[in-house]
Amino acid sequence: MRLSNGEAATEAVTLETALRRRFRVAESAIAVGERAVDLLHPASADDLISEEDFIRDERMPYWAEPWPSGLVLASTIAARKGQGRRLLELGCGAGLVAVAASIAGFDVTATDYYDDALGFAWLNVWRTTRKAIDTRMVDWRAMPDDLRAFDVVIASDVLYEKHYAALVAAAIARTLAPTGVAVVADPGRVATPSFLEHVTDEGLRVARKTRVPFVSGEIRQTIDLYEITWAECDEPLEDAAPAS
Repeated sequence: MRLSNGEAATEAVTLETALRRRFRVAESAIAVGERAVDLLHPASADDLISEEDFIRDERMPYWAEPWPSGLVLASTIAARKGQGRRLLELGCGAGLVAVAASIAGFDVTATDYYDDALGFAWLNVWRTTRKAIDTRMVDWRAMPDDLRAFDVVIASDVLYEKHYAALVAAAIARTLAPTGVAVVADPGRVATPSFLEHVTDEGLRVARKTRVPFVSGEIRQTIDLYEITWAECDEPLEDAAPAS
């Protein structure tokens, strides 16, 4: 259930206070399209490493900082025309891309495997846009039945473990509407070739691939943007030039 503006404003104050008490935080100024976003996130992912989490299912707190793939995807999504269309993010982290999608006018559902990530994502969207988005904790190994028929499904830098290839492809197939498009930003992670094979196995296809150079200080990467549709879908893709 969506909160009213008054309820959301109260929730935002309570949540930000709680997050600042629990975490050593930082605010990163990030350009998203024509907007400047002050992204609140943990100051160091290393602070959040949990031996218990790693032993249980090899979880690592990569969500806690903005990555180049997320920056590229955020700029790309911010240039799209949301027009109230439903958008699902697989692995939202601290919420940068969810912020961009909200700016673009999408009806956003942000998901992650870390509850704390969802708190930061919800708060960052509210701080930037005064919109209260839906957030859900989601395990790709057990996708909820009610997450279906999204117009747009997005993910950035989620293929860093080999077994994620099949899981991410299946998650897209389960949640993407018949005429929808998924956009996956990837810097060339280990699971990418297998993911592309699983995309085909799921009845999907890579309708367009765009290579985007990313340069920031000493960081030099090339981010691949894969736009994925159902194999039988012949709807034209929306043109939106990715920004580096």
